[in-house]
Amino acid sequence: LQTAISNALKVEAVEDEMKRASRRRGGGHLTFKDMITRSPAMDRVIRLGQKAAASNIPILIEGESGVGKELVARAIQGSGDRRSKPFVTVNCGAIPDNLVESILFGHEKGSFTGATDKHTGKFVEANSGTLFLDEIGDLPLDVQVKLLRAVQEGEVDPVGGRSTVKVDIRLISATHRNLLQQVKDGKFREDLFYRLNVYPIFVPPLRDRRDDIPY
Repeated sequence: LQTAISNALKVEAVEDEMKRASRRRGGGHLTFKDMITRSPAMDRVIRLGQKAAASNIPILIEGESGVGKELVARAIQGSGDRRSKPFVTVNCGAIPDNLVESILFGHEKGSFTGATDKHTGKFVEANSGTLFLDEIGDLPLDVQVKLLRAVQEGEVDPVGGRSTVKVDIRLISATHRNLLQQVKDGKFREDLFYRLNVYPIFVPPLRDRRDDIPY
């Protein structure tokens, strides 16, 4: 466990330095040029990411916790035509179930107890840019239904709202779970899975790319 924690901290330090280097270069956009690797497996990730950056199709990034899934997502955004647009991150596993819908899709003032102000939601915040939904496998089933509509129709229904709101986003999702198994277990919607898994990218675990761990 101590070794795993140490490796994770080292990788986090490398990611922080890559972000700082990107900012020093100007523009503040992380790209695949910032991802230095000696691992053939990561070379494949970079090639897939570069191809993904040239389109706007939904991407699902899979891999264990701490392997750099958000780093790959940011490099995709920074290498595409939305590089100068918002990059909004949501950790779906860190949001209480009763607030997920409001945080993602927004709410109107007074729509529920505690809604003292109008909230636009992460989809609207990311409009014209990229929305990164981390730990997508932790979304409650009822919210998955509304996410499916948002992906299919390009619009969201704010809680308590009277009309839908159109959004134009690039959607990148990530998970450490086996989503296909969750589909079989009835914990994740099959139709949503196939909507998100249009372009899968698997980020290998650190044990399979030890050359990338600084000593």
